Amino acid sequence: MTEPHGPDDHPSDEEVAARYAAGRRAVPGTPPGTWFEGETKNDLRPSAARWILAGILALGVFPLLVLLRMTSLGGLDQTALFYVGLPVVLALIVVLTARPQSAVGVAMAITTVMLLLSGPVLGEGLVCLVIAAPLIYGLVALVAWLGVALAGRDLDGPHAFVAVPVLFALTLEGVAGLSLLPREDTGTGSVLVSAAPEQVAAALAAPPAYEAPEAFFLSAVPFPEPVEAVGEGLDVGEGRLIRFTPRTTLALDDEPTPRTMELEVTESRINDDGGRVVFDVTEDTTLARWLDLRTATATWEREGDGTRLTWEFDYARTYDPSWYFGPIQAYATDLAAAYLADTFAEAAR
Repeated sequence: MTEPHGPDDHPSDEEVAARYAAGRRAVPGTPPGTWFEGETKNDLRPSAARWILAGILALGVFPLLVLLRMTSLGGLDQTALFYVGLPVVLALIVVLTARPQSAVGVAMAITTVMLLLSGPVLGEGLVCLVIAAPLIYGLVALVAWLGVALAGRDLDGPHAFVAVPVLFALTLEGVAGLSLLPREDTGTGSVLVSAAPEQVAAALAAPPAYEAPEAFFLSAVPFPEPVEAVGEGLDVGEGRLIRFTPRTTLALDDEPTPRTMELEVTESRINDDGGRVVFDVTEDTTLARWLDLRTATATWEREGDGTRLTWEFDYARTYDPSWYFGPIQAYATDLAAAYLADTFAEAAR
């Protein structure tokens, strides 16, 4: 180690930039411009701590993630313990093994790598990964900052203690059925159809022709899409079988698995000015991974020269944390209800 630069011998801006680019470090507690010399090319190689971190992620966390998603062990892959706890573990590992000055940046970089590695192996779980990505990034950054602050390397350290019990409570949501917000909700979509009520009723009684959804969220996120419907009629006891795009899995030599939803008319009221039909979901192998859809209700009534058609989906949220997935599922079901309203409106015109 050589003598550091004196107060009158500060390095030039070009020299400082070059040393930063080479990965050199300032000596803690010394004025700006003070540097240790004598690093070799070996200093540019990944440190032992980083190799240990890479091994933990590659041989520990990543296989655990794959196992959890493949087996759905205990249903924990749908709880806040997965979506909040996993980022917390990753962030803590980074905070404990990386340099404090770059803890948040390293945490975000490793999170990106983990998300990229997880996508191809999750199959249909990619839907959850895409939706959960902002939550995971936010929590990784928060916990990395907390780790640095609580370690005494941040002036805001004392204030970070306030976030610890809050973060702990949020992590436990979904375990043993705990939920901060109600699980039951209703998605609603409505459209004014330039057709008479009897035309709308006839369209509802016949199998629809499904098109690709126009809503950006429904088309950008890889949700299963309806392909065809079998069944007709609006009398009580009439049924529908809706086929969706098939599911793919990680199993070797596995073929795509069909996904369907079966519905049955349990309530029906039709008159000259409108009507109301309730479909109970009797079997669902399509949306059950994301939400528990209970009923789908179509209501139509005369409005001016046309007919107002409204679809409502009664469902229960199955993913946690509620403060994140609740609004997302509400938004998605509203879009799906509007998509169904537009589909049958097109058939009625």
